[in-house]
Amino acid sequence: MKCSFCGYDETKVIDSRLTEEGDAVRRRRECPSCNKRFTTYERSYEIPITIIKKNKETQPFDRQKLLNGLIRACVKREIPVQILEKIVENIENELRNQYKYEVTSKQLGEMALKRLKELDKVAYVRFASVYKKFDDIKKFTEELAELEK
Repeated sequence: MKCSFCGYDETKVIDSRLTEEGDAVRRRRECPSCNKRFTTYERSYEIPITIIKKNKETQPFDRQKLLNGLIRACVKREIPVQILEKIVENIENELRNQYKYEVTSKQLGEMALKRLKELDKVAYVRFASVYKKFDDIKKFTEELAELEK
């Protein structure tokens, strides 16, 4: 860290602690060149994930919106909400770990379907029926047949 007074390239950290809000690290520093002290605040910044809709509109990734869709698919399935929250967290972590900050709604839906398929087949079909917009019974039965394989 550069000294804010003399511009010396390296400073010594005297004290580090979290701010009262807990959203930053407060560091007390001292410059070995000019012996002056100053305080820095370090905050992490996450690049927001953007969802590209089918109509090419974009919107910020909304964890709650995805969670609500999963909850609706799991109604009366005795799946704890904590598991669904973990699925949403895993999806977001996967996107961030792959440095994908723009993702299509189709890709997001496929990620959710993959996890639901492993968790509960009925919830998978419910989510797929909304996500894939089954407009007739034929598409629905084709999806069920594929699931049975």
